[in-house]
Amino acid sequence: MAISKQDLVVALGCTGLLLVTLGAVGSGGRRRAKEAVCLSNLRQWGVMFEMFTNDNDGYFNPGWDVGETTLWMNALRPYYGDNWNLLFCPTATSTVGSPGDFGVFKAWYRDVDLPGGGQHRYASSYGINSWTNNMTRDRGSRLEEWFWKNVRGVEGSNNIPVFADSVWHDAWPREYDFPPASSGGWPGGSSDMMQFCIDRHNGAINGLFMDSSARKIGLKELWTLKWHRNFDTEGPWTKAGGVTPADWPQWMWRFKDY
Repeated sequence: MAISKQDLVVALGCTGLLLVTLGAVGSGGRRRAKEAVCLSNLRQWGVMFEMFTNDNDGYFNPGWDVGETTLWMNALRPYYGDNWNLLFCPTATSTVGSPGDFGVFKAWYRDVDLPGGGQHRYASSYGINSWTNNMTRDRGSRLEEWFWKNVRGVEGSNNIPVFADSVWHDAWPREYDFPPASSGGWPGGSSDMMQFCIDRHNGAINGLFMDSSARKIGLKELWTLKWHRNFDTEGPWTKAGGVTPADWPQWMWRFKDY
């Protein structure tokens, strides 16, 4: 079903009502209210991603395939306009000190090339699953055949992440990615799953899926999601793949196993 800009306006109004509640509850209720606003934001991003793919024959944006001017921040700008609040989980609205810093409760920032020339400084506390980019070639070890590219005819779309709480704007998670050694956020390096494996919502993050649904995702559950077409959802960091509670970093021991 096509999504209209009028639908988006209604959704934005709902977020405004949720924001009003943040100042009217205690600390525990305020945390839950912030989680609710975060999920509301992601549902609205679901509307915008659906509008974008409807306008582009079902395809996602190219991402890095043709340079950074087609990163999601630029590609979806016609849909979110200057509504900058949608780029932030309410628990992570302050930006880091420099582009190379990271923090569970901090937003990243990045100076991004604009399609018409020049740059814009974007900041957000969400990131995209870059395996959804419409890539037309291999990018190093990231094989073109692994990318989802198009939303049409995809089975199991409710288990394919598109957008979620993150410490950076993009990532290419793989089933063998190690979890972070501490709860302090992604330290950089080759494990892209670390960018999403952050304790932002009490052992979970919030995420948007390809079927436009949004929900909480347990941190250990991240390894059971279908990040790319060849992703093994029963890989080495899942119960089906043989992981034990003691295999996880100590800060994750108390979290639910999957």
